[in-house]
Amino acid sequence: MSDLPPDLQRLRTLETWLTLSLQRVREQIAAVERPAQPRRAPQPPAAAAQLPAAAARPAGPRRPPTPDWGIVDAGAGAPATEIHRGDCWATGKTLRPISAERARTDLADGAQACEVCRPDTVLCRPGSTSS
Repeated sequence: MSDLPPDLQRLRTLETWLTLSLQRVREQIAAVERPAQPRRAPQPPAAAAQLPAAAARPAGPRRPPTPDWGIVDAGAGAPATEIHRGDCWATGKTLRPISAERARTDLADGAQACEVCRPDTVLCRPGSTSS
């Protein structure tokens, strides 16, 4: 036989109480750990110390630069190869960067132009020098 209440209402009440209690315990642990940490300010790396403050970047993972043009190969969910602008929101995670020349060639060879970002309107203009 369980020492827990049999009905859902009391079980939910107990769950809420336990969640709040756990939060209070974690807050107390954090408060106790704070004085144990050294009180000195973190020092920037030597290379970053030489850069002006405006040039310093926040820490964290760096995203690769957005390509000008990209291609999404035909496959699951994509009925045909599509050419996209690099900043198109409709590419998903499978966009492979390509050059403007490759995008023009693939469009001429029958690749679909994305219906959202319409790269063909820029790439296929006569005299277009977009990268």
